[in-house]
Amino acid sequence: MDAKALLEPGKRARSKAANRRAILAAGRRVFARIGYEATTVRDIIRETDLASGTFYNYFKSKEEVFEAIAEDSTHRYRELLSHVRERAVTAEDYMRQAYRAYFAFIAQENEEALTDGAPHLALIGVRVDTPEMLAVAAEIRADLERILSADGSPRIDIEYLTAAAIGIAREMGEIMLMRRPVDVDGATDFASRMVMASVKELAAK
Repeated sequence: MDAKALLEPGKRARSKAANRRAILAAGRRVFARIGYEATTVRDIIRETDLASGTFYNYFKSKEEVFEAIAEDSTHRYRELLSHVRERAVTAEDYMRQAYRAYFAFIAQENEEALTDGAPHLALIGVRVDTPEMLAVAAEIRADLERILSADGSPRIDIEYLTAAAIGIAREMGEIMLMRRPVDVDGATDFASRMVMASVKELAAK
């Protein structure tokens, strides 16, 4: 077998990965520009240099594109959260670092849409029904349980706290992206202080 033949599988794999990335990037732009409901598969295809047949080699619908974007983004945030877990010593450290990681992440994810003034921000990470997001929620729950026990606050309902902390991130993240300028530091400070104030009050009961 010659060298060219040996390289072919690798080149095909790179081409497939590039095509998939192009479709997801196009989906982000279109969803941000005209909104998820109004978007069609044809809109996404027109945003790429790919043929319609190529699109359907990867995705069957716009729903699958959106789900893939959500899974991809949540996977990357999950990696950031693992770094927070390594660094955070106290519950306050964890809350502040986790919120900052999330708010900074969605600001970066939506940077192109924000710059272009797109009316429909491609908010990723707000869905809670994807396997990747469920895994993130489970990890956050385990982190909070571990770190609050170490802080001497084991009586707090961890399940409620996890739901509240994630809900605050989702709702505040949406508001943060609508403001100009986008204030990651302000959102981080407000969310982390509010949650920690509640944790301290509950722990004192």
